[in-house]
This record gives sequence, structure tokens and C-alpha cells, in this order.
Amino acid sequence: MKDIVDLSHPLESGMQIYPGDPRFHCAPAAELSRDGYNVQRLQMGSHTGTHVDAPYHFIADGKKIDDVPIDTFIGRAAVLDMSYKGAKGKIQWEDLAIFEDLMKSGNILLIRTDWSKHWGHSIYYDHPYLTRAAAAEILKRGVKVIGVDTLSPDATAINGGTWDFGVHEEVLGSGGIIAENLTNLAAIQEGEWMVSLVPLRLAGCDGSPVRAFAWKA
Repeated sequence: MKDIVDLSHPLESGMQIYPGDPRFHCAPAAELSRDGYNVQRLQMGSHTGTHVDAPYHFIADGKKIDDVPIDTFIGRAAVLDMSYKGAKGKIQWEDLAIFEDLMKSGNILLIRTDWSKHWGHSIYYDHPYLTRAAAAEILKRGVKVIGVDTLSPDATAINGGTWDFGVHEEVLGSGGIIAENLTNLAAIQEGEWMVSLVPLRLAGCDGSPVRAFAWKA
């Protein structure tokens, strides 16, 4: 199929992770030369690389990843260009209001900052972030899935600042889904695109890595 855009970072040893999360590790469990076949042993957290957060990530009685209907993770992409925001730039409702007509039920809202170009470097932690108030306004308009090309929609305080999970609390508390560590959003800025963020069916889990991709609608 033509016009497919990969929106995922590769999973590889030594890759960047959220502070405190389990590191990704992939190593042979069986080898062709020794066992007659290859099998890899994987070790990682549920929020490794490009992934989605289920409500249970922050909400005690929220839906777990395998409880969320699969069609929630597939929809029309609505890409909001916030690429002019710099390090630790605050994305407020006033910045997003011009895109209000794209905020509707069924659309997957993707906030493009182009910060994915810093993936693997320390500056990646200084990403732009969404305010809680902006997230609340988006949700009022029927959006259920918000994706970002950054480590988190909330500010990450590893290089100073205050830890705050207001966006997670708003979105996941409403039963919505968050996608993080997306990439290549500039490639789907123009035109009509569909996007898939379908997770693994991990029973009772709070999130899942995904192979996110988009295709021409």
C-alpha cells in the first residue's frame, strides 16, 4: 500500500525512556547456530518508546488497555502544528483554538512540535508541553485520543521545574487515551490521513508499546 507513514521510534537497547521506567533490553534466548532457531528475550516497561496510555495508568478504576475498544485507536488524524514552540514551551488553549474545527469525536488529535528530532538526546526532556486547561478544552469538544511527538503531554521535570501530571489526569480521568513519543508528524500535516495506534492486547495492563502509522484517507 502506498502513502503509509511510520510514526514510531524503533525499540532498541540503550533507547531513551521516561525517567525511572524499566530499560529496554532485547537479547537472544535461543540462537540458530546453537538451537536451530532464533528467539529473542524482551524486557521493557509498558510505556517504552512510542506507546499509548490507558486510563488505568493514572486512574485506579480506569479501563485497562485490553478493556478499551480497538476502534478507539483508529481514526482520522487531526494534526495541530505547534512546531514553533521552543524548549519547555507551554501550549495553551489560546494556541490551539484556531484548530477548534478539527476537534471532534472520532478524530485522533496529534500535537506536532517536531521535538522528535531530539529523540535520544538530553534535550528531548525539555520538550514543549500542554497545559491542563488546554487539555480540558480539547476534551469538551469530543476528542478521546490525544497524541504527542514528545516524551509526555505534561512537562518533564528532569532538568528542573515541577512534576505535574495534570494533562494525564484530565485525559485519562475522562476515559480518554494518550499516545506519546510519536514521530514524523510533519509528514501527515497536509491532506487527509487515517492513523492507527493499536496496542498489544496486554491483559490488565496500564499501557502498551505500539507500531503507530498513518495512511492516506
